[in-house]
Formats: sequence, structure tokens, C-alpha cells
Amino acid sequence: MALVDPDRKLLETAAQADAPRPTSRAKLQLIGTDLALAGLAVILLGMVLDPGPDAGIASLAMLAAWGISLGRNRLYSARFITRRADEVRRTVHAALSTMAGVGLTAYALELGVARDWLLGSVALGFVGISIHRELIRRRFDRRRARGELRRRVLVIGDNAEAREFTTMFADDPTLGYDVAKTIDPASIAESKELTTTVLQEARGNDAAGVVVAASAMEHQASNRLIRDLIDAGIHVELSSTLADIAPGRLTVRPLGRFPVVYVEPVQRNGWRAAAKRAFDLTLALTAITLGAPVLAAIAIAIKLDDRGGPVMFKQTRVGQHGVPFSVYKFRTMVSNAEELLAQLQEDNEGAGPLFKMKDDPRITRVGRFLRKTSLDELAQLFNVVQGTMSLVGPRPALPAEMAEWGEDLYGRLRVKPGITGMWQVSGRSETTFEEYTRLDLYYVDNWSLVIDLAIIAKTIPAVLKSDGAY
Repeated sequence: MALVDPDRKLLETAAQADAPRPTSRAKLQLIGTDLALAGLAVILLGMVLDPGPDAGIASLAMLAAWGISLGRNRLYSARFITRRADEVRRTVHAALSTMAGVGLTAYALELGVARDWLLGSVALGFVGISIHRELIRRRFDRRRARGELRRRVLVIGDNAEAREFTTMFADDPTLGYDVAKTIDPASIAESKELTTTVLQEARGNDAAGVVVAASAMEHQASNRLIRDLIDAGIHVELSSTLADIAPGRLTVRPLGRFPVVYVEPVQRNGWRAAAKRAFDLTLALTAITLGAPVLAAIAIAIKLDDRGGPVMFKQTRVGQHGVPFSVYKFRTMVSNAEELLAQLQEDNEGAGPLFKMKDDPRITRVGRFLRKTSLDELAQLFNVVQGTMSLVGPRPALPAEMAEWGEDLYGRLRVKPGITGMWQVSGRSETTFEEYTRLDLYYVDNWSLVIDLAIIAKTIPAVLKSDGAY
């Protein structure tokens, strides 16, 4: 008995969904290139290091292990590697699994394999595969920005959540979604009629999938719709109704007959806090030591450009738990800049309570260069050593800005402010105040050492491109 209206074409679609799906040519090319890079790493390391008497068998075992590990870590399924961080994490797991697999094979078969060759081959293979995948990701992003390689979908729902989805897909083409149509389930009385309508619209609009805003439907209706769509071969994505929570914190588990989402709490204390502090100190002291000539050159340039003020500019900012502290920056403005601020308020180009002005007349010639390159913020390394700031965290706010904060924004004071953060690597001055708020709270709510490392890695290209800096 058909689940939906007995339209012949709809039933043919459902029948085709049960047929085996061929592996796409692009996927085969990706698999072949990954294995070729892993093989090249084995050959190159074999030219530099002695692999041992049983290198031939070990090399074949390594290629097999790479293939199995990459597949088991879902690195050929697009829905598991939507985010760059997920792809990197899965590639790391694949590399570790490959190393363990070859090591166990060598031990079980008593093969003569050099450890340095094994470790080096896997490490070089990981680097090659990661670079290759990053290049592919960037090529995909460019093509998607041109309107290519986009998946046409239907959005099911006509409420705030559904509208946020459609806006997000339109604003971020790299997600790869084109909304063909939005369907309001509340306007269709019968669940069977809803399924038929969605399938007809999917076929008529050449849509391969649907995105269901869970908050827009009763769960009984959404259950029926999702089952029918999956049976008809339509890809279904269902929102969790949660936003700005890192997927790694979510665990789906059964609770009676309901699959529920458990949200892991963020641990900011204990060994994690000690590790973050050790990381901050190590990098800050290393940067100060190695960058001492640069710091000295900046100080001299400031003095030669404007002798009327100090090299360092100190300003009171709000720190962790609302405790005020003095933030350091290399001076980029004339010495009476604070007195001139009131005269420029009507020219403020910043978002919300943030003051930003692209052609601020108070900025000196050297100061403009320091701001453009973000070199003025190197002085905050001394704040990190003092412990008033971290390398990564929310932007340190002015006390005056707090007067205009909403209640939610006070949550950013749970952690130390940072030299760089999610706001700084996401457009800085070009980011809206709402986005600035969302990014800061996302960081606080989802903090981990891995996120810190990712932000630091993104800071370097953001600074080199001077994204949103003025």
C-alpha cells in the first residue's frame, strides 16, 4: 500500500530510492588522489630514511589502512565534513588509525619496519591529504559563491526558525544550499496531503532535499512527513531548534521512544584552565622574546612620528567577571585623542556601542600603518603575561559600552578577554553588532583548546589580508 497519493511518478521515485546508488566520479577521484598522496609520502620517506627489510609489505598495509581509515571516518560523505574543523578532526583520527593499524600488523606478522619511517610516512601523508582537501574546499567555496554546485532544497516551515534558515542560506553561499521554495505546513490540514505536496514541489523544483524547521511542526506530523520523504529518496535535514552550540557538545541518545539531544556542559576550570594559562604564557613570552626587535622598532617609529605622547597607550577595559584592568596598545593616535572623541561621535561608523571611524583624524601616520597591520595590538602580549588577558577570547570592552549591553552580553565576562577571537577573524569592523554579540557568546559557550588553536590559525591570514581593520 502506497504511503502517499498513488501518483505514478512519485511511486517511481520511491522505488528508485531503494536501488543501489553508484559512487560518483568526483568521489572516486578524491579517493584515488588521497591514496596517491599517501603512496607518494611512503616513497619520499623511503628515499630519505631506511624503511626496514619488510618495507614492501608495510607499504601495502599502509595504503590499505589509509583507505579503510579514511572511509570509516566518513571523509567521503559530504554531510560529515561540512565544517573545516570536522574534516580536520576526522583526518587526524584517520592518520592515527592508520599508524595503529600498520603498527599492529607489523607486530603480528613480525615485520621489520623502522619506526621513524612509519611515523614520518603517516605524518607526511596526513599533511598531503590535508592540503589537498583544503584546496578542494576552497575551490568548492569559490564555485558555490558563483552559484555553482548548490543543492536545491525546500524549507518546511513558516516561522522565525525557518526564516533564519532561508536568510542564512542566502547570506552564506559556501553552505551550498539554494532554497527553491518554502512550504508552510500549517496551511495544509492533512499529513498525507502535506507529504504529497512536498514531493510534488520537490520534483517540480528539482530539489534533492528538504530542511525541516522542527519548531514549525507538531512532532506527529513531522514524523510522518520525514518517514515518507526518506522512503521517496528525498534527503531530510531536521533542525534541533538549537543555535550557536558546537555540534561536538551534542549527543543524541534514546529517552524512552524519543531520541533526545544531550548538551555537554563546557568545562572552563581545572586542568583545562591551567592548560590555557600555560599555553598563553608560553606563546606570549616566546613572541615577546623573538619579536623584541620589532617591538623596539615600533616604539622608535611612534616617537619619531609624534614626540608629544608616550609609546604605550593605556585604557581601562572590563575584564573577566567585570573586573576593570588597563589594556596596553602601541599608541596610534595623537596624545589628546580622548578629548577629541566627543566631537566625532556623530561620525561613528561602528556597530552598536562600538566606536569606529574609517578616516579617524586622530590617527597618526605611523598609527594608521600599525592599525592596518594590527601591530599596535602586540603590546597586549604584556597583558597576557600579567594574566589580565588571554591570547584568545572576547574583545575587551570599554566600561561605557557595557551601559548599552543587553542581558545576554554579560555572559562574555565569564572568560578573560583576548588579543584575538572569533569576532576578530570574522570581519572585525565590518561585522554587525548583533554578529559580534553572537560570536563572542558562541566562544564563551563552546570554549575548548581546539577552538583556541583554530582561531589562532585563522588570525594570521586575517591579519595579512587586513580584514575589516582600520
